[in-house]
Amino acid sequence: MGRLEGKVAIVTGGAGGIGSATGRLFCEEGARIVLVDRDADQMHSVLAEMRSAVPNPEVLGIVADVGEESFAKRIVDDTLGAFGAIDVLVNNAGIRSYEPLADAKAETWHAILSVNLLSYAYLTREALPALRRSGRGSIVNVSSTHAFNPRAGMGQYDVTKAGIVSMTRTLAFEEAPHVRVNAICPGATFTTFHKRRAEALSRSQEEVDREAATTCLLRRWADPREIAYPILWLASDEASYVTASALMADGGRLVI
Repeated sequence: MGRLEGKVAIVTGGAGGIGSATGRLFCEEGARIVLVDRDADQMHSVLAEMRSAVPNPEVLGIVADVGEESFAKRIVDDTLGAFGAIDVLVNNAGIRSYEPLADAKAETWHAILSVNLLSYAYLTREALPALRRSGRGSIVNVSSTHAFNPRAGMGQYDVTKAGIVSMTRTLAFEEAPHVRVNAICPGATFTTFHKRRAEALSRSQEEVDREAATTCLLRRWADPREIAYPILWLASDEASYVTASALMADGGRLVI
């Protein structure tokens, strides 16, 4: 028996680094999975890889921009149509902005709030009736260590991640004892996004690795699967007495 045997889970940002690692791990642990992402090509690649790596995975891919409110109901309806239930929701979709707050444009604020914060609210709202019916529903919201440790130059991103933690705690209060709601706060996690950005800036892997070595006690980047495991735990019945928490998975960043 897998740790999520018989459960149905939705993972947004499912074609990205943390999202795809989470989806694959959930499949390995017996869950039926719905991956949601707006990148159709990357979604196709992730689904093909998952189907070749995991025996008989039950997985559905939905191409949608979760920042648009209208997609939230469609995602829930398609999940219920395919699998008949929702037990776990992992809100993971996110985009970045590299503008100082003094220069932040209205369109940038709108875009990042729509994806990083409002998509969590929209999809949660639509999924809650099914999560309540589950009797063991769990929501895991992917925030960031920078919700508590903000930086110069990425204020918009960090503001949304702080908002996720606040939303998580309020929702846990409102939905107890029917649905558990927790956040996970990853630190530096080396995903395809970071690889492509380093290449675009002509930065070597050695330079990128040196940067991570100065940011946390473990002195390295996390692999996305290292973030997927604590998400798995929060989603599973093993964490049945855990709600309203913000679990740090940051290699010890905050103690430096």
